[in-house]
This record gives sequence, structure tokens and C-alpha cells, in this order.
Amino acid sequence: MMIMGSLAEKVRQFTPNWFAITMGNGIVFLILAALPIHFSGQQILAEALWAIDTVVYMIFALMFTARLIIYPDTIKPMLQHPVQSMFLGAIPMGLVPIINGIVIFAGPRFGSDVYSLAFFVWCFDVVLAVVIAIGVPYLAFRSQNHAFEKLTAVLLLPIVAPEVAASSAAVLAPHLAPEIARYIIGAGYVLWAISVPQAFMVLTLVFFRLVIHKLPHRDLGVSSWLTLGPIGTGALGLLTLGQAAPAAFSGTQLASVAITARDFGVIGGLLLWGMGIWWLVCAILFMSHYRREGLPFNLGWWGLTFPLGVYVAATLNLYFITQLIVFEVIGIVLAGLLLGLWLIVLIKTLNALIHGRLFHAPCLNDLN
Repeated sequence: MMIMGSLAEKVRQFTPNWFAITMGNGIVFLILAALPIHFSGQQILAEALWAIDTVVYMIFALMFTARLIIYPDTIKPMLQHPVQSMFLGAIPMGLVPIINGIVIFAGPRFGSDVYSLAFFVWCFDVVLAVVIAIGVPYLAFRSQNHAFEKLTAVLLLPIVAPEVAASSAAVLAPHLAPEIARYIIGAGYVLWAISVPQAFMVLTLVFFRLVIHKLPHRDLGVSSWLTLGPIGTGALGLLTLGQAAPAAFSGTQLASVAITARDFGVIGGLLLWGMGIWWLVCAILFMSHYRREGLPFNLGWWGLTFPLGVYVAATLNLYFITQLIVFEVIGIVLAGLLLGLWLIVLIKTLNALIHGRLFHAPCLNDLN
């Protein structure tokens, strides 16, 4: 009875923040699979992490669904919470690396049926991402309690989800029939447009808030790394969609447009990559400041992984496309930083999980 009661309380306190773990693990196995340098067991390790991440995501999805069904009174407080609600964006974003893993790892072994499965899961992810990207900001506009001095880059989380799905479109498109691939790539550009301009508006607000109110409280200190997310994914989307477009639109009236998209992808990706350098250096400087204050561990620490990871992915794609060694070197160095941060956060998460310190939903404080 005590075990069941404990599990029930964990379900009740389960938050969408947990899906940030699947985002972080996901980008790590994708980077491992894409590294231009190779080591023994690299592919096996990447596939194993993908399999583990898939199982973990399914467990999280079951727990979150159980919370919504068994404890419907917790839904409104979650949606009205100005921070907790933002992490709903982690649900579709955590699914994207798993979809990419299906294409990269399972596709070559099992063929077209696997690619069809990935396509249907991607469609579900797109719908979920768009609903959250519109719904959560709408709640922020209508009823959530926000203050400018408390604004952080966490506000990006629901907005960025569609552009993450857009980058996955380019991974999936080459493995589908051309007529379907064309729709997917077109949808990818629309998803990119839904996210990136709004993300840059938020980045502007974050910049201005930092100027006026300085760094956020140390509990949200890691959120400074989230600024890399839309920049890295935005660059990655332009690069990968541009590379996938010519083959998909070959022989159609839009063939020349697809070539332009490829060239624009390189230019646009490089411009966004350059902007990312500024935010990356700022994030490192911010962390040096917080280190002196002491950063309390929470699930937000997983924000150290996915945003940096997508920036690494964009860097490596720039290398694969341009063959400029500078991008290879920077990509490998940043990949090493990513793996180091991932290991630190993973160890701290497992330790906190063992001691039962992570199951707490701040939005339910008034209900307890």
C-alpha cells in the first residue's frame, strides 16, 4: 500500500520538465552518430542510448497521461503556472530525436515500414508542437501571471517546438516517396517560420530584461543556455531542409527554387551560427558567475544539453556541407563539452532520483 501510495504521489507530482531529459539524451546520441571522428563502439553506444531514450520517453508519457487522467484537478494549475506550462514544449521536442533515431538506426535494417512509422509519429509530433506553440503563449497572453523582471529564456520552450520538428522533416524526407517528401519539406519551412521569428522576439525581450534587471535568480540560472536552442535549431533547419529540397523537387517546376533554398540554407545557417557564438560565450560567462553563487540542482539543468547539442549539430552540418576544417574542429570541441555536461547532469539526476528529490510540481503548492 505504501509503495502504491508513493507511486500515486509521484504521478501526481510528475511535471513536463522530465521530458527535458529525453531531449538531452536524444541530442547526445544524434551527435555521437554524426561525429566526423570515430571510435570503437561509437555506433553501438549511439543506438543503445536511442533505445534507452525511447523507453524512458514512453515511461514519461505514461506517467504524464496518468496524471492528466487520474488527477484532472492538477491540469489547470499547471497550465496557469508561468514556468511549468512552458515545459510542455519539451514533450514534442523530446520525441523528435527518437523519430530521427528511427530513421537513422532502424530504417537501414528494417526498410520502408520503419520510415512509414517515423512519418506517422512525425505527423503526430507536428500537431502537438503547433498546438503547444500557439496554446501556451495564448494562455500567457490571456491569464498567466508574468512580470518583466521575472522573464527568462524558459519562455522559448513552447515556441521552439515546431522548428525542432522542422529539422526532423529533412531527416525523414529523403526516405519517403518524392510527392510525400515535397509536402514534408514544405511543411518544414512553415514550421520553421512559425517558430524562429517569434523566438527572436523573445530573445530581444530576454536581452532587454538582462540589461534592465540583470541575471535571473540562480534557480533559473541554467535557462541562459536556452537562448542557443532556437538559434542552433534554426540554423540546422535551414541547412538540412536546403540540402534535402533539390532531390525532392527534382524534375518539378520548383526545382530551381529548391536549388535556391539549398544555397540560402548555407548562407542563413552561417549567419545564425555566427549569432550563436555571441549567446554561447554569454552563457559560459553567466555560468562562471553562478558557479560562485552555487547552482542548486533541478531538472532545468538539462537545459545545458539540448540547446548546446543542436548548435553542435548545426556546426557539424556546416562542416559536412562546406568542408571547412574550422567547423570540424569547433564542432568536435563543442561535442566534447556537450558530452561532459551531459555526464554531469545525468549523474546528478540519477543521484537526486535515488534520494527522491525530483518529484515536485511547484504549480501544485496551493493544492497540497
